[in-house]
Amino acid sequence: MEIIRSRRGLIVACCVFLLALIAGGENLPQNIKRNCSYTVTIQTTCTKGADTSGHVSLRFGDEKSNDMIVHHLNSKHVRQVDPLQPLVLDDIPRKPFQACLVDEFQVTGQCMESPICYLYLKLSGSDDWRPGFAQVEALEESGLSSKSFYFRRYLPRNVWHGSDLCSKEITPFGIRHKRKVFKKTPAP
Repeated sequence: MEIIRSRRGLIVACCVFLLALIAGGENLPQNIKRNCSYTVTIQTTCTKGADTSGHVSLRFGDEKSNDMIVHHLNSKHVRQVDPLQPLVLDDIPRKPFQACLVDEFQVTGQCMESPICYLYLKLSGSDDWRPGFAQVEALEESGLSSKSFYFRRYLPRNVWHGSDLCSKEITPFGIRHKRKVFKKTPAP
């Protein structure tokens, strides 16, 4: 009988302890993913027919598989800048991706944990587009910003096209890249 009473007491004590943890746990910091802001700079080359009115999507990320996709980048357009100087041409909204111009876009999304090392663009539409370079600047921490990714060719339509500068291993058989596995994301 004595053993049963001590076990009941132990069970009651455990239940009270668990309830206290649950009630007090509301104030504990949760593992919340925060969002970060990025400025994306894209230059369109000066080649005849290099501009586009099609939709452009952007995908970039880091070595730790943090992947960010921006569908319809056109809608995030902020301003055009002078390609020869870092001066703003105007703050009036204009159509992005015009020949010989550099466009800036503001996007917000998942924070990167290491420097941005891959970037892909995707063109949807009926006309061609020839970007010169693209770069992503992490506004919260400049050490996570990307280098410039160069294209200088017409992009194929409806296909992710870009560069992956993440870690690579040199083997006797050539350069081996770490395999990236992208999560499926629902279309907007």
